Amino acid sequence: MHPFNYYAPESIEEASKILEKYGEKAKCLAGGTDVLVQTRGEKFDLDAIVDVKKIPELTELKWTDSHLVFGAATPCYVLYEDPKVCEKFPGIIDSAFLIGGIQIQSRASLGGNLCNASPSADGICSLIVHEAICVIAGSSGLREIPVEEMCQGPGRNALENGEFLVSIKIPLKDNKFSASYERFIPRNEMDIAVAAVASSVEMQDGKVSSCRIALAAVGPTPIYAQAASELIIGKEPTEDNIKIVSEKAKEIASPIADMRGTIEHRKDLIEVLTRRTISKALERVGV
Repeated sequence: MHPFNYYAPESIEEASKILEKYGEKAKCLAGGTDVLVQTRGEKFDLDAIVDVKKIPELTELKWTDSHLVFGAATPCYVLYEDPKVCEKFPGIIDSAFLIGGIQIQSRASLGGNLCNASPSADGICSLIVHEAICVIAGSSGLREIPVEEMCQGPGRNALENGEFLVSIKIPLKDNKFSASYERFIPRNEMDIAVAAVASSVEMQDGKVSSCRIALAAVGPTPIYAQAASELIIGKEPTEDNIKIVSEKAKEIASPIADMRGTIEHRKDLIEVLTRRTISKALERVGV
């Protein structure tokens, strides 16, 4: 790892100028649990590291009338130690508890997890099923994109030259909505998921009025399984209907075979985890 310049800007505008100047030779530093390891391993050839933790918008957590908004560098522990976040967004908390161990969670953030764009990332699927929005800053100002559009491929995100993720917005729902996230890992809590699923459901008059399912570790990016999600909308959440949805999610999954699992194993896991997460989300709603 060769020497690089270190910057700690205190405003969005200052950070954007530095990132635009260095282009692909610069990376943002939030928790550093991915980027520093990758830089040391020479995955990146960097001339600058831009520490964004001194920018207020990157670490704040606030509530508006319609959204929870938290900075992209907000550590995981800040989310799961907030009682209101735990109450409103249990699916997000499921993920935050699983990103590395306790020491990692004191630094790692869902924003960093998202920008790293790993296909097996624990945080992204829960953000997808909560309909999260990415707030991105650049030289031309702020723009927003749905979180499912952020990951473009393994390790590739939608950020353009000079841009960085400022915050994540999650719409507030009533108590008829909930979500759940589960993964399968072969060894211990620090391992990478073989397969993972997040599901959210919203109920109205005994039927599912909204459903979103997202899959991890079974494609080049986390997958919003929209076709599977729509199969149960307008229907009662019976075991048969959940089974149909789970089978469709299995069909949508497009995993590879590697040292952690075969294609068949991963597809079977997606079916099981989809069924479990839908059932858990329904349980949290009170069904």
